[in-house]
Amino acid sequence: MAGKAGEWVVTELRFWVNGMTCAHCERAVTAELVSLDGVRDVRVDAATGSVVIQHDAPLIRAAVQAAVEDAGYELRSWPADSDE
Repeated sequence: MAGKAGEWVVTELRFWVNGMTCAHCERAVTAELVSLDGVRDVRVDAATGSVVIQHDAPLIRAAVQAAVEDAGYELRSWPADSDE
């Protein structure tokens, strides 16, 4: 997302995923999500199902959901206040 003078602003988005149980799960979800345009960092916690994405371009929920499903898991929740 563009900031002042054309600088890119990194935004953080947190959501939850069902089905992850181990480090392999975390790596699989991370690998799919980092391939999305604009994603700069991904932190996944299998124990809680939490996923945090730092991005500098708009994220489309359908693209994130498809990436999670490609990794073999299910998107459990998406922030209600997210307009992306």
